[in-house]
Amino acid sequence: VTSLQWLGEKVPISPQAASLTRLLLTGAGFRQDYALAVFFGIKVLLCAALLLAGLILRSYIEAPILSFAAPFLGAVVGYLAPNLVLDLLISRRQNIIRLSLPDALDLMVVCTEAGLGLDQAIRVVAREIEFVHKPLSEELALVSLEMRAGTRRTDALLNLGRRTGEPETKKLVSLLVQSDRFGTSMGDALRTHADFMRTRRKQEAEERANKIGVKLIFPIFFLILPSIVLVALGPAL
Repeated sequence: VTSLQWLGEKVPISPQAASLTRLLLTGAGFRQDYALAVFFGIKVLLCAALLLAGLILRSYIEAPILSFAAPFLGAVVGYLAPNLVLDLLISRRQNIIRLSLPDALDLMVVCTEAGLGLDQAIRVVAREIEFVHKPLSEELALVSLEMRAGTRRTDALLNLGRRTGEPETKKLVSLLVQSDRFGTSMGDALRTHADFMRTRRKQEAEERANKIGVKLIFPIFFLILPSIVLVALGPAL
């Protein structure tokens, strides 16, 4: 990690690119101070490794154009591959957070109806779901930490939606901000939103189940049907 950090620190990065990459790393769960430098160090190292591999393999490639382009293709793939992996990690973490929200909302409803304020409810929920839904627990704990450090509640909640980038989390943030601003019942709003999320998740599961029949056509037609025909007609032929 130290070598990758040193290598990444030597890469010239614009402030805009560094800010965007740091936001993406935060969305994937990497909040360490050295995460940005390590990420660019991995990109440079992988780019150099695949460039060297392309130079070595070009002597074994007979096509002139492909032989000439192999090192450049290797360098491009090496530089872009970490971004693709980072996007996959972000999508995976967003999906985990999205599936964790209904349970957290139910617990938050219990806390608010027991008389706790929103700040205390967020802190309690973050502590209680730590071992069950760790990514969401980390995000809520960071929100609580920001509010205790003096950040306005609205800004801390908006930072939550900005860090995760998950649409359902952004909807929850908008709900909490509006309920806090207009003084509506927090418990009723959270319960309604939790029911809505569960209904939507059920509908998404039913939609995926309805697509199974269409997706099975191709393996049945190309894999199973030829085997059946071979077994049925093979002895006769």
